[in-house]
Amino acid sequence: MLTRRTPISVAEAQKRINEITLTTSTEIIPLTEANHRVIATDVYAPYDYPHFRRAGMDGYAILASDDHDYPREFTVLGEIQAGATWDQPLRPGEAVRIMTGAYVPKDAEKVIRIEKTRPSADKQKVTIITSERKSNITETGTDVKKGEIVLAKDQELNPGGLAVLTAFGIQQVTVYKKPRIAIIATGTELLGPHDPIAAGKIFNSNGIMLKNLVEESGGIVDFETQLPDEANVIKETLEKQMASHDIVITDGGVSVGDFDYIGDEARKADQLLFNKIKQRPGSVTTAFIQHKTLVMALSGNPGACFTGFYLYMEPLIRRYQHQPSRLRKVRATLAAPYNKTNGFDRYLRCTYEFKNNHFLVYPNGINRSGSLANLQTTNCLALIPHSTTPMKVGTETDAWLLPFK
Repeated sequence: MLTRRTPISVAEAQKRINEITLTTSTEIIPLTEANHRVIATDVYAPYDYPHFRRAGMDGYAILASDDHDYPREFTVLGEIQAGATWDQPLRPGEAVRIMTGAYVPKDAEKVIRIEKTRPSADKQKVTIITSERKSNITETGTDVKKGEIVLAKDQELNPGGLAVLTAFGIQQVTVYKKPRIAIIATGTELLGPHDPIAAGKIFNSNGIMLKNLVEESGGIVDFETQLPDEANVIKETLEKQMASHDIVITDGGVSVGDFDYIGDEARKADQLLFNKIKQRPGSVTTAFIQHKTLVMALSGNPGACFTGFYLYMEPLIRRYQHQPSRLRKVRATLAAPYNKTNGFDRYLRCTYEFKNNHFLVYPNGINRSGSLANLQTTNCLALIPHSTTPMKVGTETDAWLLPFK
């Protein structure tokens, strides 16, 4: 059904998406499953770290009162390996052989590194040649004091953070739940993954792209399907998935043709956010809220679908995790010709390089909405403002460096 649409700017469309009130929740998961999850509460140290005095290197522990008049000989009382303890007092003229990371006796005040010593043949004695400027002892609580924040909330855990929590014996962590997202591709032209290629038919390339973009952004895709252009089937599937998901992403069926049923559903929705944007590619990108669930209807054209995801979905999915978008906005210079003019702003798929302290962007092959050959190598989007004349090489513009590239 041909319907007049009122286009809005990209900035306004992003604003409307950003104003959606999100319902976020948390869950407790094993630390072994927490890499790249976002912690939802501050984590406090249950004890000092380190919780005992540790030797910074292999050597001999001695009393402070013995640290003079070198070289001099000491009686070796024994050896402390990492993981062992020591409760025998040190007396003047005595030393204890100690290993890196091992427990330092309470009365020892310095560890003389092994390179500055000469043990006797029977190892019952050791001659210390010279002293140390430092104690070579890591004192209790040097890194973290009991009760201090070990990791502040709203951080994305990484392997280093997992090591920090493990060092405090923490085996579970409270994280934000990932938003549950359904992906629905529409189009009678879509082939199944095992179908032979046929005239007029195409494989659903957007499906695998969207699933992985969602997961890389911090969402969970637990429903995927592709549907023919049948109004009742599309309506029923949408209704079911809106009832059980935080977001439904569709691609295709959103233009103004007779079989663009997603567009029809948008016009009947509880809240139509937008159904036309002043952008290329993907001006037909549509968003609406039905039953308190956002439906993001992206173009079925691969280039437009890819661009629309980064402009609208990636920042929203990141919000569910209390995280900013990973797109990095920079100022860049168009370094190669792009001769096409546009009535709307174009978000051009490009590659970039950083040279002489400045970003240079290069149009990346064919940039038509339906083209997809450059999706693997595109690592930024560059703004080509609407104009009746081509943008000149050397013009500075906004660019967005893409994550996961």
